Amino acid sequence: MTGPRILVRGAGVAGMTSAVTLAENGAAVTVQDTGGRIGSGASWFAGGMLAPWCEAESAPDEVTQDSLTSLRWWKSHVSDVIEAGSLVVAPARDTPELARFGRRTSHFETLNAHQITSLEPDLEGRFEKALFFAEEGHVDPRKALLALERRLKNLAGETVFSGAPLNAEDFDWVVDCTGIAAREQLADLRGMRGEMLLLRCSDVKLHRPVRMLHPRIPVYIVPRTDNVFMVGATMVESDDTRAITVRATMELLNAAYTLHPAFAEAEILEANAGLRPAFPDNIPRVHQDGKTIYLNGMYRHGFLLSPKRAQEVASIIFPGNEI
Repeated sequence: MTGPRILVRGAGVAGMTSAVTLAENGAAVTVQDTGGRIGSGASWFAGGMLAPWCEAESAPDEVTQDSLTSLRWWKSHVSDVIEAGSLVVAPARDTPELARFGRRTSHFETLNAHQITSLEPDLEGRFEKALFFAEEGHVDPRKALLALERRLKNLAGETVFSGAPLNAEDFDWVVDCTGIAAREQLADLRGMRGEMLLLRCSDVKLHRPVRMLHPRIPVYIVPRTDNVFMVGATMVESDDTRAITVRATMELLNAAYTLHPAFAEAEILEANAGLRPAFPDNIPRVHQDGKTIYLNGMYRHGFLLSPKRAQEVASIIFPGNEI
């Protein structure tokens, strides 16, 4: 018996995790993205941190609980997930922020300067105290999205990046994962502007994401391959779709330099901005309207929460299956 025909709109992290999850349950899945490629929206600029315990600092308990299996899901679908934990540091003047972060989180170890050096030798002498969340990991979002596309095709699914929008009437179900583009259908959806840099620096080596706290602009620096680092975390309540601003660029560069002065000689590979979709409570949710299921509002939790939300989508379409 042939499974249901499902159109997934949007090839970002929500769309691709949903598509793969549905195909693994026997659905005939077609993914269409009018942006012309995989990850044409906010997912392409994500940090890819799988950090449920760190995110608990500012996220509701629901986000933490729903993200606990995220690392395991990504490991089973992407070959280069890195399980090296997360390191949280603060300059000497901002050590109260480190204490505040610790009060709001759990599953960490407090490190002294010597222990920091053991984890990250290139940070020797730069920080006196840090929080280490050993149970966390990270993934390169762009590689991960492409890996999910390969997985989908191995399951006989397809991706469509050109032509007119496919007709919903040709499918049994439509799963809408179009992010901020779905505002007309989801009235309480809003834009959350995020800005990021990609730097190449051969003089710094990090083994895990490093979050550096600051009372106004906490940032994260995530290592990728080939001496590349993603620097991000700006969160602005705005629907502004312009390119990255001078202010954001300066703040992110200053943060990288504060972490390690060698970043002063780094090559700027990219400087980008995008709109994250978010609901008023900043919790991603699944909403069914007839044969259309909306998965949206991923906020800053796209890679962290998409596996769980994709399971919720699959539970609607396959109510008798053990998802």
